[in-house]
Amino acid sequence: MGLNLEEKKAVVAEVSAQVAGAQSMVVAEYRGLEVGQITTLRANARKSGVYLRVLKNTLVRRAVAGTPFEGLQGAMVGPLIYGISRDPVAAAKTLHEFAKGNDKLVIKAGAMANYVMDANGVKALATMPSREELLSKLLGTMQAPIAQFVRTLNEVPTKFVRGLAAVRDAKEAA
Repeated sequence: MGLNLEEKKAVVAEVSAQVAGAQSMVVAEYRGLEVGQITTLRANARKSGVYLRVLKNTLVRRAVAGTPFEGLQGAMVGPLIYGISRDPVAAAKTLHEFAKGNDKLVIKAGAMANYVMDANGVKALATMPSREELLSKLLGTMQAPIAQFVRTLNEVPTKFVRGLAAVRDAKEAA
């Protein structure tokens, strides 16, 4: 059963709200996937904070008009599932990971910050570390010199105590 005009407007408004706060969007063809597989994909997307939905392409075209994702309109052909995320990498990562195990999910395109990517670009984006991973690596890199300095400072009294212990042992042995 099709949607009436009011329902279509509500869907466009909902998707527009998601797109307005999004940093990335990925489009994938789901032809041939079973309901259970799509349910698994949706659960994975929910865990990753990705808004994932099967929508009519004409409604999505209206929702992305005038946004950084407008360039994806050329890829909006066929039965598509849309992944929209506030994290620049999450949507690409979620759909790419699922597509590795299910050859029927075919990533068609993606976009972020007025840059449209083909399937290979989405794959490259998916293999990048997430923001949290990059921040943890940066923090580890920043802490390493400080930790080494503290260990070096700690060695001075440790060597002194070892020297005193050696002198004490030598006097006791004599």
